[in-house]
Amino acid sequence: MASKSNPLAFLQQVRSETSKVTWPSRRETMISTVMVLVMVIFASLFFFAADQLIGWVLGYVLNTGN
Repeated sequence: MASKSNPLAFLQQVRSETSKVTWPSRRETMISTVMVLVMVIFASLFFFAADQLIGWVLGYVLNTGN
């Protein structure tokens, strides 16, 4: 069971822990953002191509049965 503590002491602890965090620089944030966008574009193109290929193959297989 959680013990009750002073809200002011809790906020002081939060502030203390937050000061220990190593925050990324603006350059690191921009590089990470660009990398994520590139990977999203790559993944979306890959899955679009895979979807088109699977659709074409299924269309060919299902139409030749008639």
